[in-house]
This record gives sequence, C-alpha cells and structure tokens, in this order.
Amino acid sequence: MIEVVPYNPDWPTLFEEEAIKIKQALGNTCGAVHHIGSTAVPGLCAKPKIDIIAVVKGMAQVIQGLEKLDYEYRGEFNIPFHLGFRKRPPLTNINLHVFEEGNSEVELNLLFRDYLRAHPKAREEYAALKLELVTQDASHEIIQGPFKGYTLGKDAFIKKTIDHAGFKSHGMRFCTHHDEWEAARLFRNTYFFDKIPMADPYTWTFDHKDHVHFVFYQGTKIVGYAHIQLWPNGRAALRIIVIDDRSRNRGLGRYFLELCERWLKGKGYTVLQTQSSPNAYKFYRKQGYTEMPFNDPDGYEGDPQDIDMGKIL
Repeated sequence: MIEVVPYNPDWPTLFEEEAIKIKQALGNTCGAVHHIGSTAVPGLCAKPKIDIIAVVKGMAQVIQGLEKLDYEYRGEFNIPFHLGFRKRPPLTNINLHVFEEGNSEVELNLLFRDYLRAHPKAREEYAALKLELVTQDASHEIIQGPFKGYTLGKDAFIKKTIDHAGFKSHGMRFCTHHDEWEAARLFRNTYFFDKIPMADPYTWTFDHKDHVHFVFYQGTKIVGYAHIQLWPNGRAALRIIVIDDRSRNRGLGRYFLELCERWLKGKGYTVLQTQSSPNAYKFYRKQGYTEMPFNDPDGYEGDPQDIDMGKIL
C-alpha cells in the first residue's frame, strides 16, 4: 500500500549522508548528486522514500559500484539512458536514478523540485492531490505499464507544474503511459495508415518484446514517434520515425534518430536498417545511411518504391 506521511525534517540529512556514500562509490565519474521529489521540498507530505539523482560522466561500472552499497538495479523503466536503483528497509528507503551529464531528465526534476519550493500554493495543491489519491483504491493498483493509479493520478499536475517552471528541453521516452500510446496511434494513423487508407495492422507490436516504441518530447509536448524492431544478430529495423508537421525543419528528426541509434548501440546492436521513402532518402543519407539490403528475417515486404538503407552503429 502507498503511504503518504507529513514532511520529515530529517529527510535532507538522510539525503546528505547517502550522497556522500554515492560519490565515494562512483568516484571521479560522479559529477553531482541531487535530492529530488517530494522529500526534497520542505513542508510537503510525501511517501517516506528519498529520491536521488546521480549525474555521471559515463555509465561504465555504475551498476557494480552501487551494488557495493547494497543498491538493487531495477532497469530503465520508462526512460532510456536511465539506470534505476532502490534500497529498501531495514537498510534505508531510497530510489536512486542515474543519468549521464546533459540528460534533460535531470533538468526536468530539478525544475519541478525548485518550482514547488518557491511556490507555496502549488505545493499545497500537490499535497492535497496526493492525500486525496491515497484514499482511492485504484491508487494502490497497477493500472498501466509499471504505473500505479497513484502515479497516473499525479500526471496532469506534474505536467502543468513543469510547464509553469519553463521546461522546454527535448527527450525520448518509451511508450508506457496512456497519453504516449494515444500519441503513438495518432502519429501512425496521421502520417501513414490514414493515407493508404487502411486500419493500422501492426498495433499488436505494442505488446511484443521485439518491438520498441519511443515518443519524443519537447517540454511536456509529444512531437515525435519512432517504432523499432529488434532483430537477431545485432540488427534492428527502423519501421517508423516521424516528427509532427508543426515541429519540422528544426533538426529534431536528426536528433531523435541519433537518440534511437545511441540507445540501440548501448544495447549491443551494431546495424540499424530502414526502408526509406524516396522523399526521406536525402535525410537518411545526411545521417550516414547507405543503400543496404534489408533482408527482413520475417519476410515483410515493404512498398516497392522504398529504398533499402542501413547504417553501421
């Protein structure tokens, strides 16, 4: 069950003690350690778990270093390039998030924290929302993906607050939240299947382990979507990548593609292939793609006008 308790003035001290240990464990790779979340906001009620971000120069040896502090590695969750850890009672109660320098998730969390610290009315509104949510049965159940109803119930407030705080940076996330899946469907239909026209025959990939669906954010607004299929032998196929019409010609497509490539390379994939429309051919060439046989292991047949391309990652 989710528990929300009054603010504990010991929380900052608990953070400081743990931050010292994290810096020592990670050594020179650790650039900064930040106290985030509700326990970092004086006067705000919270779940009695300290949320921490560690900012590092590189991810190598991070897991091994933190496991020596009894942290349990939990994976990326819904955020690429994210290492999630936890430490639970009787040791302590901490959620630790590790990001590389420059990741926009660090800025997002710090802006949210600082806005609540500086705006008492927003802090009071957030407290009232949390106390209301914990009285609802659905808040204590997994509703969608990894999220409990409690987390989903806070989403609208968090996005509103981040907007007020001025967050405008770009970032990529896995499709996990209801709004993200709705955006995925909208992008797929608007830019592909409505033009044929036909119903999207590939929504089954939303629940398939070999298919990855990303959304691309500008601030809290979803402006892009990508669908990648993971193949054997270190190959992957870029099935769809698209930026909303209103956000094009700003270099966002290039940046989104670079993030996809970087994520795949980090997972051990060595080749990313695609079937480019004639209109997109120049875009892929500028990003280092060359003509390359597609060799789809599933025997999928694309549009005869498409051009088989690929890139060594």
